[in-house]
Amino acid sequence: MSDETQEVNQTTTRVGDTVSQRTETKDSGQKADHKVNVAERAVWYVAGILLFVLGLRFVLSLLGANRSNGFADFVYSISHPFVAPFFSLFNYNLDYGVSRFEIFTLVAMAVYAAVAFGIAKLVTISRD
Repeated sequence: MSDETQEVNQTTTRVGDTVSQRTETKDSGQKADHKVNVAERAVWYVAGILLFVLGLRFVLSLLGANRSNGFADFVYSISHPFVAPFFSLFNYNLDYGVSRFEIFTLVAMAVYAAVAFGIAKLVTISRD
């Protein structure tokens, strides 16, 4: 038995003398496309959360958020492992509570967005 389903829609006009019939067939290829679409959305969901946290870190650092604040400490702690590989690109000093422009956080955001784009394209490579 094949995985095809057939859907028939009939419409009649008010007079009742004209009948229009349309037949649509759906094949199993749509199921595979749906799985690929779900995988692509999952990649972008994870990347979106990461980029949001990094953006929050950038804004808090730009505004000079103090590390002794619980929320700022949470954001800095969560984002530190993702930003740490980019510390040596530019001069990194550990002054919290001072307004600073973290260029390495922006570079990290760009790199992670590019990686997410590449993974999403690899997941959808089988689509026509």
